[in-house]
Amino acid sequence: MNDTTEECNNNYENENNYNINDTPLVFIENDEKSLNEDQEQELVVEDNNDGVIETPSPAGIKLKIKKSLLEFRCKVEGAILGNYLLEQQGEKIAFTKEDIRDVTLWGVPLLPSKAHEGTDVVLMKFLKAKDYKVNDAFDMLQKTMVWRIKNNVDKILDEDLGSDFENSGILDSRDKEGRPVCYHLFEVFKDKVLYKKTFGTQEKCELFLRWRIQLMEIAVKKLCFRGGVDSTIQVFDLKNSPIQGMKELSALSKKALILFQNYYPEIVYKNIVVNAPFWFYTSQVLFSRFMNQRNKKKFILARPQKVTQILLKYIAPEHLPAEYGGLRRNGDQDFSPDDKVLELKIKANSVSTVEFPVNESGVTIMWDVTVVGWDVSYKEEFIPDDEGSYTILLQNQNIVGDSTRNSFYISEPGKILLTVENGNYKKKRMYYRSKTRTTVPMFILLS
Repeated sequence: MNDTTEECNNNYENENNYNINDTPLVFIENDEKSLNEDQEQELVVEDNNDGVIETPSPAGIKLKIKKSLLEFRCKVEGAILGNYLLEQQGEKIAFTKEDIRDVTLWGVPLLPSKAHEGTDVVLMKFLKAKDYKVNDAFDMLQKTMVWRIKNNVDKILDEDLGSDFENSGILDSRDKEGRPVCYHLFEVFKDKVLYKKTFGTQEKCELFLRWRIQLMEIAVKKLCFRGGVDSTIQVFDLKNSPIQGMKELSALSKKALILFQNYYPEIVYKNIVVNAPFWFYTSQVLFSRFMNQRNKKKFILARPQKVTQILLKYIAPEHLPAEYGGLRRNGDQDFSPDDKVLELKIKANSVSTVEFPVNESGVTIMWDVTVVGWDVSYKEEFIPDDEGSYTILLQNQNIVGDSTRNSFYISEPGKILLTVENGNYKKKRMYYRSKTRTTVPMFILLS
């Protein structure tokens, strides 16, 4: 038995009369296993008894976090061994002493003495949500466990909730750190028939909320609490979402966000809202009172002209869907996320070029291009090596919008030349990739 377990056991013997009703409620969201900059900022200011502001040293901050984690581990150990972890407001969920020792959250054992690699990671999420206040974190853990058991959340992945909602939520790709990214698409509900079918009854509304929980659980299943990626990114796309007559969707979305705030501490790293119309900013002022300050900081609002720029801060272009200015396409047969993407910085009021040399004939070359924010002049040409052959203009236009993809059959050696003219006073970023494949010309197949 290690020193930590011995200390926990000693504390448990001295705290047999611990009353869970003495601790307040908690909310939460994402965490790192070791001390990071966010933790340093949260604990950097302290107020002593004289009202003097003090700044603890980095070593002091680490020690405070370590002490909080040790105390929390002891408290959880005692609650499990004493079989009162699943008590709330005088109500207790029946578990045998043997079964309670095996209790898990997100597949991770909660009993610290089991020495599972993920236990401290999970406990730290609750601690971080409450600024490392142990009693608050413990109360939130209790409420989370009771909620999951009462709502049979551990079995929700086995439920068939139908296909009515599947187009409104897509768990697709990962961010630069490997976090799963989930896209919530509100545009599908502008169809009044579909909207009524989805939210026409209280039963349907409850089913939608359960589906949202199921989608979150699918995302959690992709996480690793053993020192790997342990949080997700949620992208809410409000493009063409209905402005009026969506009170059910609005109410359920708020309910889901508060639910995730309460019972999925530090699981969401960022909530990014894209293509938000003006009315949404007004509604956010009213909604903000339902959220704690920590979760408000998780929200990023991106106006339509800034969508690609903001998303690319978190998601690499090969993983960002083309409709958001990235290079990823559903069911792509030509490129994969493993295909290398290069970056070109285009200076203000300048012309930049990219060349794809092709030294053999009988192949098709394909290329993907996106310019962050576009608003440039863009041209594609094939220039043969033989000076006696003609240059072929493939595309020449001003492009503002999604990424562009093109291909060209090479009948003689040459190069594809991409020319981008940036007439703006700000520099631009261009991402691109290319590949070739051997192709049999159609006229040979038909002969």
